[in-house]
Amino acid sequence: MKSLKNHPFAVEAFFESSIVLTFAVPKAQLEKYIPSCLTLDTFQDKWAFLAVAMVQTKNLRPKGFPTFMGNDFFLIGFRIFVRYKANTGKRLRGLYILKSETNKKKMELFGNIFTHYNYSTTDISITTHESLKTIHSKKSNFELQIESNDEPVCIPAESPFNDWKTARRFAGPLPYTFTVNKENRTVLIIEGVRQNWKPEPIKIKRSSFDFIDNLQLENAVLANAFEIKNVPYYWKKGKLEIWN
Repeated sequence: MKSLKNHPFAVEAFFESSIVLTFAVPKAQLEKYIPSCLTLDTFQDKWAFLAVAMVQTKNLRPKGFPTFMGNDFFLIGFRIFVRYKANTGKRLRGLYILKSETNKKKMELFGNIFTHYNYSTTDISITTHESLKTIHSKKSNFELQIESNDEPVCIPAESPFNDWKTARRFAGPLPYTFTVNKENRTVLIIEGVRQNWKPEPIKIKRSSFDFIDNLQLENAVLANAFEIKNVPYYWKKGKLEIWN
């Protein structure tokens, strides 16, 4: 049964919206949260990065199944930007999972059967009033406010990035996601495949995440925020290897 959790088949979905906020954190603050086979993906050898992704998926299902068999879910993920040297010698850039949430019990059930993402179910409220979109959860105690207008979106004031081109390098999701079993020294590599991926900067009026606050990170700042809309996406079958 444990092998079922290793992404035994490819999965596809349509992303109606993927909103990702990336927080820059002094690298020493995040090192303790990743296993020794991974290294932090850093900027200027100073900043490491923690991403919060909020994804509205449509027709999520095993790849190749007809769309009517899919389900619609809201997914939330807290991930650290990392690098991993595979046994082939190739250096992979991806994300290490800290926490996963969804708005439906069905996704929690099947997600925890076929992945190691440790999903939990939470409430999600999405409201729009004039130019302000709010995503809120009472149970998970977070709130995100996105402001839309005709003005150009500026890089967050405290961001370590000087321009959106550099900031876009640290806009999740990345090509790979890693799950690590420390006891048997295995790394599960899940590769994502995307099309028409054009992240657009968004203006964050306010963000507050209880999960991040509980990590007690010092000097964490909002580095960037992007949204992509209406793109197909799929995850390949997981690949398991012993780390060297």
